[in-house]
Amino acid sequence: MTAPLLQVKNLVKQFPIRGGLLQRVVDRVHAVDDVSFDLGASETLGVVGESGCGKSTTGRCILRLIEPTSGQVHFDGKDVSGASKAELRALARDMQIIFQDPFASLNPRMTVASIIGEALTIHKLAPTRAEYDARIVELLETVGLSADHMRRYPHEFSGGQRQRIGIARALAVKPRLVVCDEAVSALDVSIQAQVINLLEDLQEQLGLTYIFIAHDLSVVEHISDRVAVMYLGRIVEIAPAKDLYSHPRHPYTEALLSAVPIPDPTVKRERIRLQGDVPSPIRPPPGCHFHTRCPIAQKGLCDVQRPELKTVAEGHQVSCHLRS
Repeated sequence: MTAPLLQVKNLVKQFPIRGGLLQRVVDRVHAVDDVSFDLGASETLGVVGESGCGKSTTGRCILRLIEPTSGQVHFDGKDVSGASKAELRALARDMQIIFQDPFASLNPRMTVASIIGEALTIHKLAPTRAEYDARIVELLETVGLSADHMRRYPHEFSGGQRQRIGIARALAVKPRLVVCDEAVSALDVSIQAQVINLLEDLQEQLGLTYIFIAHDLSVVEHISDRVAVMYLGRIVEIAPAKDLYSHPRHPYTEALLSAVPIPDPTVKRERIRLQGDVPSPIRPPPGCHFHTRCPIAQKGLCDVQRPELKTVAEGHQVSCHLRS
């Protein structure tokens, strides 16, 4: 078997909460709590879960846009978590991100050519002006825009077009891994489909590897090879997409999938309604984080002992004491 392109081991991120006259640390937000997974080359890992579960923080910690508290990240055998600034700049050519909000992620004072070409200048990938312009035109056409757009500003484009510019910017340095951080959630449904199809075409053409973070489980099912389900900073289930959607093992995954609309009105699905609210990540519950809302939780076990991710089928892991 070939070695995975990306390895994440025991990743933890805690944000300090400061208070008092001296602004001492009085508590911590447990945003990412011991996350581990591997990702193969040209594979797409979907990451789903409720708002605040740590999906985006995990993606940004992998790229070191946010400094992790602890844990290890290895990309193609290179240690990302311990890399210096100079090493990180070199690694940035291989690892890029597409941000959620196409209206906030583009500098309104820069032209499209400047936005896309900034990375070309930083990494010295276009020595001459002719090569610089040719590469920008090539990138624009790759994402479905035209050469005429390069002298315009972000406010002159629609949301879908802006996201295409963001994709072109990410592709400028020819990365191998792209983190898609809610890349389609701010777009209309029809535009979402166009962008998803574009991402799939680009993956096939360029051999890209994706971490696809999203709320919409139907979108994730369409684009992902494997899916990781997160709850309160932890991965509770990870499996091949078809297996997870047809045979979910964790009670939280079952509840999420029960809320996905089915386009066929003749098909009825029982809705699983979870009780209570998501606990605070400042003081997460002991044991299994999900036990306060779980319909099958057992006292003395789930509220005391933390479940580890265990293999229940080929490629299928679940973090639950009561499921196998």
